[in-house]
Amino acid sequence: MVANLGQEEPPASRKGSRRLPRREPPAAWWALFAAVGLVALWAGSWRVALLGLLMWCLYEFILVPGQCRVVSHQGHPCAERVRGRLFACGPDHQQLKNDSLWRLVGLRNPFQKDDPDSGAVVHSPYARGRLPQTDRALIALAALGTVATLIGMVYGFR
Repeated sequence: MVANLGQEEPPASRKGSRRLPRREPPAAWWALFAAVGLVALWAGSWRVALLGLLMWCLYEFILVPGQCRVVSHQGHPCAERVRGRLFACGPDHQQLKNDSLWRLVGLRNPFQKDDPDSGAVVHSPYARGRLPQTDRALIALAALGTVATLIGMVYGFR
């Protein structure tokens, strides 16, 4: 092993690397959802079950650990870590992801910005921002769960 002889800078393999903070394991969230479900069953309360459903929807939209997955100009999906299925790693990727979320509901993004390097794109913005099938399915389920929760809350006010 070579000793560090007073060198100020780290070795080349460590330059620019950053330590990412640890995240809580997804099993902790699922244990919380199971506990809320058990409390709802034990209490016989559909309102507590709706609360659990709303917590799961929030988790899927903005808290689930994942990857950006926006396809780069070279055709490789971005592997940066993000939180939530609705978010991307940076402003450029977020714009592509926003466009794909608008397409998911069958609309064109009214806030779409022009692509500054449209001549250099190997893959079209549509192909680059396409959501994986699992993300599309879980976003749709979370949206339906949110709508069901809102309807249940309005019904509960009566």
